[in-house]
Amino acid sequence: MTALALLRQSVRSMARYKLRTGFTMVGSLVGVAALTFAVSLGQGLERTVMKTIRQIMGDGAAVLVIGGGSRMMGSPRAGAARLTLDDIATVVREVPGIADWDPQADLFEPVRHADATAVVRVLGESDRWRQVWGRGVSRGEPFDAAAVSGSARVALIGETVARTLFPGEDPVGADVQIGAVSFRVIGVLEPFGVDMHGMDRDNEIVVPISTLMRRLTNVDAIGTAKLVVTDPARAGEIARDVKEVLRRRHALDRDQPDDFMIVTALEAQRMVAMIRQVLLLYVPLVAGIILLVGGIVAAALMLGAVNERVSEIGVRRAVGAQTADIRRQFALETAAIVFVGGVAGIAIAYVGVSLVARRLQLAGAFSWSAVVVGIGAAAVTGWLAGVLPARRAAGLHPIDALR
Repeated sequence: MTALALLRQSVRSMARYKLRTGFTMVGSLVGVAALTFAVSLGQGLERTVMKTIRQIMGDGAAVLVIGGGSRMMGSPRAGAARLTLDDIATVVREVPGIADWDPQADLFEPVRHADATAVVRVLGESDRWRQVWGRGVSRGEPFDAAAVSGSARVALIGETVARTLFPGEDPVGADVQIGAVSFRVIGVLEPFGVDMHGMDRDNEIVVPISTLMRRLTNVDAIGTAKLVVTDPARAGEIARDVKEVLRRRHALDRDQPDDFMIVTALEAQRMVAMIRQVLLLYVPLVAGIILLVGGIVAAALMLGAVNERVSEIGVRRAVGAQTADIRRQFALETAAIVFVGGVAGIAIAYVGVSLVARRLQLAGAFSWSAVVVGIGAAAVTGWLAGVLPARRAAGLHPIDALR
């Protein structure tokens, strides 16, 4: 019997037993959809995490000091001491090997211009923020040391803020109201994109840190400070020295835990490795188990189909069908059902990944390598699931099958 004739026979059988065919497809569909979805989003999130870490840590020549935690590393711990500008100034003065530094404080505040309003993350920075954080302005001018020392009411706005508050307009030179305080826009920040938490970093406004402390928050605490070290190989050693200075300034006893957090490129790499392990190992492993269970269910249903179609098999054997034809037919039917379910799962995964990627603003999240993995897994699972039913069908004797 030719392969084309076998395929036609398989398609007719699948159409005849629609309910069983549908149930057989479900396991493959769910497993392949989960596998494709997990691999695609895992790779997309990993790219986003790596991009964020590169933007924050640079080439590894950075040490982050975080007061009691942060949005990047977790919520602040209860009772954590405040991190101040004097703390970081003392660190820079006493620890050798620090080339530059920048403090950072933030808050979320409603911002208005004319009739447009948006809730924006407002960052307070020093005049050194451009070289420390590696982000400049795309148009306009950044603020200088005089603006910081004079607590000037000037602001640099992100592209998202510009589009929201100034649609079709040039925001440079215009005024925005942050909370109850009016600021003059002097520049637009270079695009950053979305960070690893899904936060739109272009929905930000940068103002002098002195202005934020005196006019917006009325506190002298900062959330984070970034220290740029002269030698990346000494980042770990410098981090230990920074820890000693801060513990002394915060009067912490030997048995008391740190009330701050220090992050180096090494810790960031460990965090990425942990994320990669979860996203690209454990989640696909669970999806693979689902696919395996789907294959077992498909095999069980097709074994039941063999028992239901004993008479059909007997008639086909009686009119000349060979044992190999029967075996190939059932193997092909099972493989085709599982494979079609897998293709449907990929389509569902594509829609799901597109929706989530749009929500999290992940560019190019759908992975075609995940499609190859999904199709390959469906094909292999279908072939394995069809082996036992095919052998069972081919082993029936024509006389017994016709009784």
